[in-house]
Amino acid sequence: MWIPTEHEKYGVVIAGFRGTVPHGLSLEIGDTVQILEKCDGWYRGFALKNPNVKGIFPSNYIHLKNACVKNKGQFEMVIPTEDSVITEMTSTLRDWGTMWKQLYVRNEGDLFHRLWHIMNEILDLRRQVLVGHLTHDRMKDVKRHITARLDWGNEQLGLDLVPRKEYAMVDPEEISITELYRLMEHRHRKKDTPVPASSHHLFVQMKSLMCSNLGEELEVIFSLFDSKENRPISERFFLRLNRNGLPKCPEKPERHCSLFVDLGSSELRKDIYITVHIIRIGRMGAGEKKNACNVQYRRPFGCAVLSIADLLAGDSKDDLVLKVYMCNTESDWYQIHENIIKKLNARYNLTGSNAGLAVSLQLLHGDIEQIRREYTSRFTHGVSITRKLGFSNIIMPGEMRNDLYITVERGEFEKGGKSVARNVEVTMHVVDSSGQILKDFISFGSGEPPASEYHSFVLYHNNGPRWAELLKLPIPVDKFRGAHIRCEFRHCSTKEKGEKKLFGFSFVPLMQENGRTLPDGTHELIVHKCEENTNLQDSGRYLKLPFSKGISLGNNSQAVKTTKESFWITSFLCSTKLTQNGDMLDLLKWRTHPDKIAGCLSKLKEIDGSEIVKFLQDTLDTLFGILDENSQKYGSKVFDCLVHIINLLQDSKFHHFKPVMDTYIESHFAGALAYRDLIKVLKWHIDRVTEVELHEHIQEVLKAQEYIFKYIVQSRRLFSIATGGQNEEEFRCCIQELLMSVRFFLSQESKGASALSQLQAVFLSSFPSVYSELLKLFDVREVANLVHDALGSLPTVMHGDESLQAVKLQSIGKTVESHLYTNPDSRCILLPVVLHHLHMHLQEQKDLIMCARILSNIFCLIKKNSSEKSVLEEIDVIVNSLLDILLRTILEITSRPQPSGSALRLQFQDVTGEFVSCLLSLLRQMTDRHYQQLLDSFNTKEDLRDFLLQIFTVFRILIRPEMFPKDWTVMRLVANNVIITTVLYLSDALRKNFLNENFDYKIWDSYFFLAVIFINQLCLQLEMFTPSKKKKVLEKYGDMRVTMGCEIFSMWQNLGEHKLHFIPALIGPFLEVTLIPQPDLRNVMIPIFHDMMDWEQRRSGNFKQVEAKLIDKLDSLMSEGKGDETYRELFNSIIPLFGPYPSLLKKIERETWRESGVSLIATVTRLMERLLDYRDCMKMGEVDGKKIGCTVSLLNFYKTELNKEEMYIRYIHKLYDLHLKAQNFTEAAYTLLLYDELLEWSDRPLREFLNYPMQTEWQRKECLHLTIIQNFDRGKCWENGIILCRKIAEQYESYYDYRNLSKMRMMEASLYDKIMDQQRLEPEFFRVGFYGKKFPFFLRNKEFVCRGHDYERLEAFQQRMLNEFPHAIAMQHANQPDETIFQAEAQYLQIYAVTPIPENQEVLQRDGIPDNIKSFYKVNHIWRFRYDRPFHKGTKDKENEFKSLWVERTTLILVQSLPGISRWFEVEKREVVEMSPLENAIEVLENKNQQLRTLISQCQTRQMQNINPLTMCLNGVIDAAVNGGVARYQEAFFIKEYILNHPEDGEKITRLRELMLEQAQILEFGLAVHEKVVPQDMRPLHKKLVDQFFVMKSSLGIQEFSSCVQASPVHFPNGSPRVCRNSMPVSMSPDAARVIPRRSPLSYPAVNRYSSSSLSSQASAEVSNITGQSESSDEVFNMQPSPSTSSLSSTHSASPNVTSSAPSSARASPLLSDKHKHSRENSCLSPRERPCSAIYPTPSETSQRMLFNHTGDGALPRSDSNLPGPDKAVNTTPSSWSLDSGKEARNTSESGKLISPPVPPRPAQTASPARHIASVSPSPAGRSPMKGSVQSFTPSPVEYHSSGLISNSPALSGSYSSGISSLSRCSTSETSGFESQGSEPAVTVPSYSVSEEPVRKESKTPPPYSVYERTLKRPVPLPHSLSIPPATDPPALPPKPQLVRPNNLENSSRRTEQVPRPRPLPRKVSQL
Repeated sequence: MWIPTEHEKYGVVIAGFRGTVPHGLSLEIGDTVQILEKCDGWYRGFALKNPNVKGIFPSNYIHLKNACVKNKGQFEMVIPTEDSVITEMTSTLRDWGTMWKQLYVRNEGDLFHRLWHIMNEILDLRRQVLVGHLTHDRMKDVKRHITARLDWGNEQLGLDLVPRKEYAMVDPEEISITELYRLMEHRHRKKDTPVPASSHHLFVQMKSLMCSNLGEELEVIFSLFDSKENRPISERFFLRLNRNGLPKCPEKPERHCSLFVDLGSSELRKDIYITVHIIRIGRMGAGEKKNACNVQYRRPFGCAVLSIADLLAGDSKDDLVLKVYMCNTESDWYQIHENIIKKLNARYNLTGSNAGLAVSLQLLHGDIEQIRREYTSRFTHGVSITRKLGFSNIIMPGEMRNDLYITVERGEFEKGGKSVARNVEVTMHVVDSSGQILKDFISFGSGEPPASEYHSFVLYHNNGPRWAELLKLPIPVDKFRGAHIRCEFRHCSTKEKGEKKLFGFSFVPLMQENGRTLPDGTHELIVHKCEENTNLQDSGRYLKLPFSKGISLGNNSQAVKTTKESFWITSFLCSTKLTQNGDMLDLLKWRTHPDKIAGCLSKLKEIDGSEIVKFLQDTLDTLFGILDENSQKYGSKVFDCLVHIINLLQDSKFHHFKPVMDTYIESHFAGALAYRDLIKVLKWHIDRVTEVELHEHIQEVLKAQEYIFKYIVQSRRLFSIATGGQNEEEFRCCIQELLMSVRFFLSQESKGASALSQLQAVFLSSFPSVYSELLKLFDVREVANLVHDALGSLPTVMHGDESLQAVKLQSIGKTVESHLYTNPDSRCILLPVVLHHLHMHLQEQKDLIMCARILSNIFCLIKKNSSEKSVLEEIDVIVNSLLDILLRTILEITSRPQPSGSALRLQFQDVTGEFVSCLLSLLRQMTDRHYQQLLDSFNTKEDLRDFLLQIFTVFRILIRPEMFPKDWTVMRLVANNVIITTVLYLSDALRKNFLNENFDYKIWDSYFFLAVIFINQLCLQLEMFTPSKKKKVLEKYGDMRVTMGCEIFSMWQNLGEHKLHFIPALIGPFLEVTLIPQPDLRNVMIPIFHDMMDWEQRRSGNFKQVEAKLIDKLDSLMSEGKGDETYRELFNSIIPLFGPYPSLLKKIERETWRESGVSLIATVTRLMERLLDYRDCMKMGEVDGKKIGCTVSLLNFYKTELNKEEMYIRYIHKLYDLHLKAQNFTEAAYTLLLYDELLEWSDRPLREFLNYPMQTEWQRKECLHLTIIQNFDRGKCWENGIILCRKIAEQYESYYDYRNLSKMRMMEASLYDKIMDQQRLEPEFFRVGFYGKKFPFFLRNKEFVCRGHDYERLEAFQQRMLNEFPHAIAMQHANQPDETIFQAEAQYLQIYAVTPIPENQEVLQRDGIPDNIKSFYKVNHIWRFRYDRPFHKGTKDKENEFKSLWVERTTLILVQSLPGISRWFEVEKREVVEMSPLENAIEVLENKNQQLRTLISQCQTRQMQNINPLTMCLNGVIDAAVNGGVARYQEAFFIKEYILNHPEDGEKITRLRELMLEQAQILEFGLAVHEKVVPQDMRPLHKKLVDQFFVMKSSLGIQEFSSCVQASPVHFPNGSPRVCRNSMPVSMSPDAARVIPRRSPLSYPAVNRYSSSSLSSQASAEVSNITGQSESSDEVFNMQPSPSTSSLSSTHSASPNVTSSAPSSARASPLLSDKHKHSRENSCLSPRERPCSAIYPTPSETSQRMLFNHTGDGALPRSDSNLPGPDKAVNTTPSSWSLDSGKEARNTSESGKLISPPVPPRPAQTASPARHIASVSPSPAGRSPMKGSVQSFTPSPVEYHSSGLISNSPALSGSYSSGISSLSRCSTSETSGFESQGSEPAVTVPSYSVSEEPVRKESKTPPPYSVYERTLKRPVPLPHSLSIPPATDPPALPPKPQLVRPNNLENSSRRTEQVPRPRPLPRKVSQL
């Protein structure tokens, strides 16, 4: 039976449990569980990480922990009773664990590893805390380390800042908001602005001395030197090196490492140097022989210096090598370092080129204890401490020092009978009073232990040696008295014995008889002569002698004998116990000299402060002793001395001695009567504040008032204890009188910064420190009243002295912080006066920082939910006094511009934050009664209205993201809780006072605006939080968004008919609220939309305003990234935005306007889908197809469905930017054209928009044209750029702007050059299917064709797509997927290559056009793509598989042509046809013949550098080893059985036979060409090919081919490549010639202009059937075939046989039978439906174009006399400039189709009279290639170059380079190519002179591109912005002549009339 648990409530999982039993709960190790019930070894409960799932689990898997339970029962909450730091650690590590793994996934390796180390450290520290064996101090230290690491990790991971108090998290509900703010701000500051360290330390480690001439031991001495003051500032660090230059004791780090401590910030400057002096220990001369002398001397060696400034930048220098300079002249040794610093290096030599001193230096910051903690290893291993000379900047009271520093300066000695100067060595001893040498009291430096004697270094032959060596004598105080220093002088002989002969000595006592120590300074000592054997052990014998020259030291009265020899030393005492000051000694011994008391007291002020603080207690005892003895005589002077000493302790140097004085007062002070004199003298001074001459002295007294009061109070207490409380009333009266004087003094008003105001400021600054003293003697209320009166007496004038006002506030601040204010009894007395002063300052907006601090302290004392009567009364007072002014202050400071300096900005933010926290504290403390009183206090509705507007505005400011740092979530949640509580109170006032006749729009609008931004705050979006954080927030505050949403709904319902005021203004804000993925919030908010729609319908009868506002707001919300982080939830819930809420739809369905309502909802939903897709894609880092496709989808939606022109243009530019970023320059140009099309060449002014300045429409269109041309140029789409060049050139011409016209013509010419000179790559095209529900909306279950990048093949493209969609699965087949794939919750990608079907076959099939031009048409303006799948029908013949090999051909028709505004477009229609084996064979042969022609032509014209492609192709056809070649076709289709079974294929069999014969002709001619160019080493192969060719001919039954070969279409007898310029080979088709309706070779397809729709727009009409087209595939030998290539449809194969079965990626196009061919109808959309192209002509120019239809074909006599007569006439297919008679031609003419040349032609000035164009009529009969061979002709080169029409004729291309393609659709009537017909007489047509006047008048340069729509029925009326205006005015330049061609159709005799240019429909674009 399950029993509820009593004690087992909380535990941790210690073993994983899978939960496989019924009702089992799956648990992982480390999960925490809450236990509800237990039964037989099982628990029932839930894991805290997922409290909604409950289940059972074994009890032995759980480790129970102590916990306390709140709210026992169903909703009980369990709180662990462990240390709060442990709880925080556990929860934080859990949160980190998940995020840590994400770091690995995101490849943030550095942070991943650092966090791992920190987590391990925290776990180790956690174990230490849990074990519980730590001392209190150690526990504190561990917790400090833990919290520091937790804060670091939270900051790195972007988590919230945790407020802490003594290392434990605080509950924001348990403390006041001002205190919470301070805790947060303190931690934030600690994190952001490290406090600069005041003390610094230099770590020095000696590594080695690198020098070539070592061999002796060395001493190295480091010290710090101030070059500005020319003195050392530190003691010395002394270490010894061995003969190798390494430290002598490497095992003792303290011997070679030192820390120079206590450097102040002022000493970190560039003129502080590290000086290194090196002394060698050895022979006198460095080069002396070893046996010369055995005695070792200290001798100078070298010096090095380094400025400390070098360390300031990096703080550490490892392995630094200092240059060591040697001293040439030893007499300069004492100043060698100064000379090196002064750059006087020329005096010294370097010790060697690579020599130097290797050291390691590091600058450390902080106090010494902190350094010890941070660098424990250094201190553990040992490091010597080198102090500063003298005391540090701050003297600590407990510091004990008694160091005497002696500098051995110099000596002056006589020769002593020697011929040369002496080598003097000084030996120093410290001798005590008994004559014994003191052991180990001479310190050379910090690295070496002290010694008993000192030997100076020896300067060679120098009677005036200068040593300047510093020594420290740390002699204890007890041995100081009577001790002296003795210096002995010896001459060091350089002879073999190396004797040291004593010749004199000096001495100096350390203390005089009167107790004064040796004064600081330089002393000249007498050198007493003596002999070597003189006994100096008996010091008594020489101590009576004089020791110093000049001023006599001590009482030695003996006369000083004149002597020339002297010895100088400098002494400096650093002692806390001894003094050198006689005045100080006199004062301390005042009883022995009573007559000197007055003088001693006067001289006290002149004594150095360090001397006074050393003897602080003794001095104070002396002063109060004198006061007790004779207060009348010395009272005033003692008072002045006391004031001087008190003020001395205010100095930062002696600040730490204040506790010494406090201790003295508490424990040692004994002046029980002193208080009377002190009060009397203090009052005397205060009463005389108006006397100017005493001001300075009074100021000193007032500064010292704190300690004066302390002495007064302590003295009174001592008196009371001694007398039992006598004279109490008298004392009270004295104090009252004193404070009366104070009040009078404070109440004095002064104008400006007078001396009086200075005194008031001084008094106020120290007055609050007196309170605590008064409380020792008086009652709290008494003291409070005294203080109240004193503060109340302050003048209220605010325009007085500014500094006084500031000090006044500081005094009030200290009052609030004092112990007096914390007592509730005194607080109620002091609060009114404090608030009074605060109110005045806030009203004037002065001293806001101090005001904020005072207010914060006031609120810190008021605890939350305190129901004490006193607290409620305080809140009353504060609300009445400060609420209004507080709101105004916040409004004022937040509206100011923020200061620029970082320090000022921080200060500004602090002030704002503090005031905000004060306001929040006040509002949180207010109860119902307070709110009611507040609202009732307003006299008029106007006052209430102003207050509500004010507080709503302040709340909006508080909600701003910048109000608090981003990681202050705790503070934000508290603030929001207060705001929503206050709003609930105030909304009631709003309803009561501002509805119905009192309705006020402004205040209601402010209310709704506040509510909406409140709900939308980032810190309230719980969906973004971790589960644990979300749980905590919900437990503490609930979901505040829902609460506010309910309030909005309630207030909206109260509005009634006033709702109309807020429609449509509130639609956007409310929609923003519905975007939040909170179901309850949506349930509340969405019904408001019905209400809005209903009221809008009543008012205006439609939803136009609602719809417009919704759409605008949706886009701006998405562009702001609303809900980015919760995209998935939003996506799933917003699609059925109104679906889950049937109440709304039901309501709409019941309305009369339901249709428009449902339509509106559907539109908004679809827009949301696209916007969400767009936002999701934009989050990606790199530009990819997804981003571009999504932008195109949205752009189309705005254009076609919403007609939002401004949004449409915005997204055009966003798409343009994406293309530029991805370097899709062609697509960028097409995109910008969409905007260009909306503009006209007019002078309308346009406003500033996006990046465009204010300008005219003409200027903007010009700017766009130039940008588009630039992008077409960069994208190598030069043909398109040429059109725009012409367009803009016409504008320049019409304005007579010849300068720009010239530039434009030059630009156009450069584009022509680029077409001919530069290489272009032909891209591959790929069909991509996106299947599955996981794809974005705009891709889902759709197929697209994509234009690949340069050099991108199928594998690379596939990989790119899989990278873009990493979760997608690649499908391995090309079959159409079934429904299960469509509906799958996954992503499937189906990718294969497809072959483009060029629209403009005419250009590609015409000979003579360079490949550079043809390559453009192969891959641009492509609507249709195909791929083939071979399969076998029926029984497969193993002998000849061609009999049953069918091909399934799929043609994909796109919604727009490629390239266009995107690299990919959606497939609009699929057409699938099956090609029979015979049709397949025909196509393979046609393709192969075309390929052979191209290769032969290239080889003939020397275009081909390498003939290998031709050789391989010939070999592949002639020697078809794999599949047997054409012989297999003969076996399959020419046998009788096949002909009988397939009578309908008669024509096709004939066609196949003709193609075989044609191939034979081509091969024969090809072999002839090949023979001429084949290299010698390939001759055998050529011979083999010729032999095999004759075998092949015989198999075809061909015996004689002479005439055929002569008439071969590829036979160029004169070697000219342009023979077939105007004619196509007869052998191409068995049918009669057909008219090919021409279209522009660039044919800016209309659809791209008319509709910007790409991926999702639907096609508007049916597509015609597929018809075959021939296409060149000459790139076969230059490009690798795709892996899925089919040899049936690909010219990549050298053999015509079928080998593969995958979709084709090859370039060949199919040719179907004639019955499948027809012309597609041509028409266009209206301008309203689709914007027209900026680069197309209007239909009005049709008449000009139709003039060029010719009826004849030029025929020149053949130069070859071998041809038979009838063959000398040339029969050709229709020329590129003729429209023949026939149905197709008529259709073309009637529909107004424009005929244009392939590349925009420039007509020649004269036409060749020899050029004729033949018209041929159709002949249905097929013919044999033997009977109707076409004779080619060759025009002269002159004719060719002079004919503008022919120069750009299209031809078959051999190039595979491609640049750009067009996006739009052209007419797609297709044929199998140009088909020639039988011999007919040629009709000669005369050419017209281009200079004729009529032509000049009628014609302009024909716009080069035709504009068609494929399927619609009517011509396009283009806007005049896109059309060429009719030539009504004379042109600016002479008119351009044109060739006029008569038409042989029924309209040949008339010209089409000019069509007037239609005006475009009105547009909104004029503002853009």
